Amino acid sequence: MRAFVTGGTGFVGHHLVQDLLARGWDVTALVRTLDRARTLPAAARPVPGNVTQPATMRSAMRGADAVFHVAAWYTIGVKPKDRERMRRINVEGTRQVLELAGSLGIPKIVYTSTVAVLGHTRGQIADESYRRQDTLFTSEYEHTKYLAHFEVAVPLQQQGLPLIIVCPGLVYGPGDTSQFAPVLRAYARRRLPVMLGPDNAVTWAHVADIAAGHRLAAEKGRAGETYFLAGPALTFREFFKTCERATSLPAPLLWLPAPLAALLACPLRRLHPASAELLQNVAGLSYLARADKAKTELGWTPRSVEEGMRETIEWLKKT
Repeated sequence: MRAFVTGGTGFVGHHLVQDLLARGWDVTALVRTLDRARTLPAAARPVPGNVTQPATMRSAMRGADAVFHVAAWYTIGVKPKDRERMRRINVEGTRQVLELAGSLGIPKIVYTSTVAVLGHTRGQIADESYRRQDTLFTSEYEHTKYLAHFEVAVPLQQQGLPLIIVCPGLVYGPGDTSQFAPVLRAYARRRLPVMLGPDNAVTWAHVADIAAGHRLAAEKGRAGETYFLAGPALTFREFFKTCERATSLPAPLLWLPAPLAALLACPLRRLHPASAELLQNVAGLSYLARADKAKTELGWTPRSVEEGMRETIEWLKKT
């Protein structure tokens, strides 16, 4: 089986490439520059290109059995001057990759969306039939992924593109480059006595399980469907208590209330909008979904937070 992967040097994409190679797939990975390809496994074939420029992908994508569009610009707290660039990558880049795959007749296409497109679920653990209650976006990333999901990917599914959408929740694990990684690193070094937002709630999934979910979507998923790749749903306080039981590292002793984040975000919206975005995302929000459909149809089996965090903490201690 031949796979074409965008975002193969990123956190999820790198693990996906490793997962596919381990199961005998022939993998071509799109990279922005060949210098970035140094982080890829040796067995993967790097191809320089850009998701917003179809001509740079056409030759390498042609003949693939599956295309995995994982690439996106993920950051919370983007500066106003960078918002158009984020939209170009996350929305138009998605359109270009998916339409090119369709024009080349690729039989299976997997697009990486996010549970965040559901917005604040207000404590409800949503399934794939859930529809967002508002369009008040807490970050430009959330906004662009919403547009890519509902204005690009879903319409293409409805037009008959053999497209499967997967929606991970919060992803953690070895190699994490997200803005949550420094928090976990501080925790691993016993330097996290204080945390903000004990009632913020997300689903927690190990990156290797998310990678496996992508592959299973290509192997077993039904075209036109969406699958939530969501691990256990825990508040931040519950998550760190679970980590404490699993690793014996103490959970934060002091929790600052989530409304404090919202209060601090208000005066920063003009002075420092990027910081305001970060604070808004820990202001008592929940991004919760259930993975029953992925477990039943794909055979996806995410590991427990205890197991996943023991491995992650060991990696953090070494880096």
